[in-house]
Amino acid sequence: MLHRPHLRSSSQPAVTISFAVIKHIPWKNVPVYIGAQVLASVSAAFALKLIFHPFMSGGVTVPSVGYGQAFAAEFMVSFTLMFVVTAVAGGTRVMREFPGIIMVQVREFPGMMVGATVMINILMAGAATGSSMNPARTLGPAIAAHNYKGIWIYLTAPILGSLCGAGAYTVLKLPDRNTTMQEE
Repeated sequence: MLHRPHLRSSSQPAVTISFAVIKHIPWKNVPVYIGAQVLASVSAAFALKLIFHPFMSGGVTVPSVGYGQAFAAEFMVSFTLMFVVTAVAGGTRVMREFPGIIMVQVREFPGMMVGATVMINILMAGAATGSSMNPARTLGPAIAAHNYKGIWIYLTAPILGSLCGAGAYTVLKLPDRNTTMQEE
């Protein structure tokens, strides 16, 4: 049984936009995907507010550091996440052969690689920003709680970071071995 791992639009706008830019998904699907992602986030935030009010503040992500630091943190974790997501979804190699070093292709374990990246990103930026990495994840709770402090950071930094991460992977990727062999 063959399985080719793929991540189409994910569940967040930053990945959706980045995938459209690098032509993994058609632009015509982007508005529908983002609309569904934001609607799901807002619906979930209001459901949580209804169930857990007044015991929880709604899951709002607000920066606990300066806006510049928060922007940089969200940009970097989004860059890292999208670099890995593009690597496991792209189906091409991004490694060099080094003597004596065992290299693992990230596309061999896509769920583990993306999950580990999210975990590391949360450990790195969670205390400073909540490590959102996802504009829809922040927008839904912000609307439900009427708390828009620093929202511009969470709407711009993940998208810009994801675009740069996808772009960096696209520039660094090596030709696929099958393509290289066919050309020779």
